Amino acid sequence: MRVSEKNFVKRLKKQDEAALEYVIDTYMPFIKAIVYKVLQPLGKVDLVEECVSDVFLSVWQNTMQFKGDAIEFKKWIGMIAKYKAIDQYRILERQQAREQALDGTDNLASGNLIQDQVLQREERNELLFELSKLETVDRDIFTMKYFLEMANGEIADALFISKAAVDNRLYRGKRKLAYSLTKSLEERWT
Repeated sequence: MRVSEKNFVKRLKKQDEAALEYVIDTYMPFIKAIVYKVLQPLGKVDLVEECVSDVFLSVWQNTMQFKGDAIEFKKWIGMIAKYKAIDQYRILERQQAREQALDGTDNLASGNLIQDQVLQREERNELLFELSKLETVDRDIFTMKYFLEMANGEIADALFISKAAVDNRLYRGKRKLAYSLTKSLEERWT
């Protein structure tokens, strides 16, 4: 019997490796996007893969605790990814703070650096806010393209749509974002 959306939860609870493969294939882009969003500010993108692996390991080990259907499973695995990534972020942040203290360098001493960081954070938050206004499919496409650096063909395969549809949605989405960001900036300065 083939693993499907209808039976993968049951089979995963029975520790069926085929069900785990199904979960990895189905939820990898979703999990990567969550983990990347949390870890990206640290500049340690290489740790995303490690954290994603930890998420799937945790799912495998704690699958008996899950009670629900496929829709609830997506929420559950998303929460696991979020908290694993936050834990990793905190560990790395503490480690970097210790290293800076040992080096005797204090990056926060520079006023320009602080201003640059604040501006970057504001710009990133504004962009994420505008991205959140897009349709779910468009938001997923942008996340995969610009945060996970996936090719348009890979995105099309992951979302079960044509490459032309991905290209069109990226084009239209960029136009929407450019318009809304420009409008937002104009409102801010007037």
